[in-house]
Amino acid sequence: MYLTYFNGNWAEGNAPLFGAMDHSVWLGSSVFDGARSIRGHMADLRLHLQRVITSADRLGLSCPLTVDQMEQLVREGVAKFPADAELYIRPLVFGTDGLLIPVPEKSAFALTLFDAPVPPFTGFSACLSQLRRPDANMAPTDAKASSLYANTSKALREARDRGFDNAVVCDSTGNVAEFASANLFFVTPAGKVVTPVANGTFLSGITRARVIDLLAKEGVVVEERSVRPEELETAVEIFNTGNYGKVTPCVRYEARILPVGPVATLARDRYFAFSDTQ
Repeated sequence: MYLTYFNGNWAEGNAPLFGAMDHSVWLGSSVFDGARSIRGHMADLRLHLQRVITSADRLGLSCPLTVDQMEQLVREGVAKFPADAELYIRPLVFGTDGLLIPVPEKSAFALTLFDAPVPPFTGFSACLSQLRRPDANMAPTDAKASSLYANTSKALREARDRGFDNAVVCDSTGNVAEFASANLFFVTPAGKVVTPVANGTFLSGITRARVIDLLAKEGVVVEERSVRPEELETAVEIFNTGNYGKVTPCVRYEARILPVGPVATLARDRYFAFSDTQ
């Protein structure tokens, strides 16, 4: 089930939003964010809503709604679904006018809620992509910009063609940045938990930060540092964090089979315990 709020109205299904001349359609000026409602619990919702405002500003757009107004709409929309629904919450800000440069005050807003069950904790496979994440001086990497997802899609297609679900993508210097569609964590043979340091080539996710904090409360320190791809070849656990699956283990990396390990399990358990309080 899809519900979309646009121009003051809720509509079922994939509501039409754009015209062929809208700036966002032919020049890529759109940003979005993703939050979750899991049985009515919406962890870090306001952080996600604030980020779409920030992302819009960084693309020269202006979100027409405040965080409070968006939150009210989200809660109104969630109430239209069954109480046990697992939903994806996607606010979208897009440019409608302008030649090359979008006109900020002509920015439009839409909110879509749709059924998206949390994936089972069975894991995914991944390979190392030949693609690279752009640096901050090459693309709007400080925003959750739709235009960046062409690169994500290409990396995922490459992985699929090789028989994998996802891909590890490096930055321009050859250090690991993240998975194509989520942030990356791994556990070294010495038992250290590591995630690539945020260096401007990828979004340091809201779920990533929450997991780091929750693990710290359990006495598990996460090192944020530069990571070479070869370190993943000896990792005893690899997992990701992101809004869609929250915490999901990588159970095959290239030719290696990996376990659903204790750190990923702890991170997921603590995340959902936290989410249930929100």
